[in-house]
Amino acid sequence: MSERATMHIGEVATRTELSLRSLRHWEEVGLLRPSGRTDGGFRLYTDDDVDKILVIRRMKPLGFSIEEMKAVMADIEVLDDPDAPTADLAAARERLAAVADDATARRARLERQLAMADEFIGLLDARRR
Repeated sequence: MSERATMHIGEVATRTELSLRSLRHWEEVGLLRPSGRTDGGFRLYTDDDVDKILVIRRMKPLGFSIEEMKAVMADIEVLDDPDAPTADLAAARERLAAVADDATARRARLERQLAMADEFIGLLDARRR
C-alpha cells in the first residue's frame, strides 16, 4: 500500500465530516475496517474506504442499526467482487432492493417530520411578529 494512496484517520474525518470517535467506533463494532496500519499502529484508509464510510454516513440519518448497516456493506462487497458466484450476486441484489424500499419509506417519514418542523417554526415566527 503506497503512502500516496492512503490517508490517516484525521484526514478521513475531515473529508467525510465525521468525528474520529465515530470512525473508531465503527471499527470497534465491525462495521468498517481501515485498509491498513502504519508500523506505529495508526489506521490507514484508502479512497475505497472513504466511499464505504460515505455509504454508512448516508444510512445513519435514516435510522439503520449497526447490524443493518453491516448487512448492507456485506452485500455491497459481494456486488463489488468480480469473482462472486451468480447466486450470491442475485441474493445480494435482492436484499439491497429490499433495503432501498425500506430507505424510501424511512425518507418519507423524515419528510413528514420536516414538514411538521417547518409548520412549528412558522407558528413560532407568526407569534413573534
